[in-house]
Amino acid sequence: MMHAAKYKPFQPVNLVDRQWPNKTITQHPVWMSSDLRDGNQSLFEPMNAERKMRMFNMLCEIGFKEIEIAFPSASQTEFDFVRGLIEGNHIPEDVTIEVLTAAREHLIRRTMESLRGARRAIVHVYNATSKPFRDMVFGMNRAEVFEMAVAAVNLIKRLASEQPETEWVLEYSPETFSATELDFALQICNAVTAAWGATPDNKVILNLPATVEVATPNVYADQIEWMHRHLARRDSVILSLHTHNDRGCAVAAAEFGLMAGADRVEGCLFGNGERTGNVDIVTLALNLYTQGVSPGLDFSDIDAVARTVEHCNRLPVHPRHPYAGDLVFTAFSGSHQDAIRKGFAAQQPDTLWNVPYLPIDPADAGRSYDSVIRVNSQSGKGGIAYLMEAEYGVVMPRRLQVEFSGVVQGHADRHGGEISAADIWRIFSITYLDKAAPVRYREHHLFEAGGLQGIRLNLEIDGAQHVLTGEGNGPIDAAVHAFKSAGISLQVRSFDESAMSKSVEAGDAAACAFIQIADAAGGHEYYGVGMDANIVTAAIRALVNGVNRMKAFV
Repeated sequence: MMHAAKYKPFQPVNLVDRQWPNKTITQHPVWMSSDLRDGNQSLFEPMNAERKMRMFNMLCEIGFKEIEIAFPSASQTEFDFVRGLIEGNHIPEDVTIEVLTAAREHLIRRTMESLRGARRAIVHVYNATSKPFRDMVFGMNRAEVFEMAVAAVNLIKRLASEQPETEWVLEYSPETFSATELDFALQICNAVTAAWGATPDNKVILNLPATVEVATPNVYADQIEWMHRHLARRDSVILSLHTHNDRGCAVAAAEFGLMAGADRVEGCLFGNGERTGNVDIVTLALNLYTQGVSPGLDFSDIDAVARTVEHCNRLPVHPRHPYAGDLVFTAFSGSHQDAIRKGFAAQQPDTLWNVPYLPIDPADAGRSYDSVIRVNSQSGKGGIAYLMEAEYGVVMPRRLQVEFSGVVQGHADRHGGEISAADIWRIFSITYLDKAAPVRYREHHLFEAGGLQGIRLNLEIDGAQHVLTGEGNGPIDAAVHAFKSAGISLQVRSFDESAMSKSVEAGDAAACAFIQIADAAGGHEYYGVGMDANIVTAAIRALVNGVNRMKAFV
């Protein structure tokens, strides 16, 4: 039995003349990605240097101008990543790096040391301010917590003066702001801006986090508006939001907070972060986009973003995730499909988007609308995947499961009746392993090419023997360049491999490779599957089979 009386409701803010409900968001905020810090701290397996660099580069490409890259005092790995970005000149001129430190002297000194030589840096210092932390964690009173914050800022200011080659920006967070008494939060924030000497030309970022979401999002908005209206030196402050998702309302709280006067939002792609996650910047930005506000971030290839995040975080993007999930532009209901089809027919070019059930044009996110009729989509996809694995040892990636279930459903619609495991294998072979296709794999040879991987690819194309040569970062990349030499341009979008637990018609195949490729324009994607005793050979076969499927549709 759950007893509601165990919990005390959060007291609302006494703000009888609140203005934020009448406001409309008309421009995007300053975005700050915390994927490499807050997001990284939340992972079972923190990102290694390769994955952190891949994430950093993608964040820059998307358009983030402020990126929190590390907690450099937390570990040598974090410290070294900051040094690597600076010393390797990996930071674009228009991007400012940010680092986080607690308000403790030895951590601040280590943090400032990590930033030596940076062109511009945000030093983000925090200390918890709410009564439970003061009483139970720190054993401090208000005055002592106040002094902790001011002393930290004074130390950062002194250390910054010793590194004049760097343009320094201070960010301060009263951690657990949403559970802190507003008068005390205001007192500390005003003292911080005074200690730093904030001016309109030297603004301080005051970040007001819902470290734990303790109330409905309208209460958070009231707190932000109260601070916005009472802060000293408001023209010298960038008011920032950092909402968490404990109540599932982080996006709404951030939207309300912007309406309440905030200028900046911190968060992670797809809502990664400690516990239930930070605000999801993808959803927040594309929500703005659906309201006619330029988001300031480029999510025009949302699939590529999602796959990079999945690779770096080792966490899946939910298939129902707003805007980015594999199934969000697929309707399973016949009435939905009918309404969407009619909406597409009525939609005229260069007019405002107005298609039923689709708040955004899938093409704007690099997606397509897939109207696949499935009587029971989950059991259909899951059952097919189960039979392929149980009977033939083929473990399909999730996206291939979705695609192939549509192929099987189409066969069922045409022929009727029950489809056996053998029928499913035959359909799979014809679709992805067609041995009678125009491009047929014969053999390949790998060689070293001045630090690159070279390949000689022996193929039969339309009955004629061809030897294609290419070089790249690995066998697959080299094979892609080999195809390009024959006038076949393509992009590899994803690669998966698995060991096969059973012998199938492919002979002694022990490895199965799955490659998703796109044509040169990147507008259409095709899966190829390869099976062989050798995983590299299986991957090359998968690429060849993907090319065959691409050529069949071009």
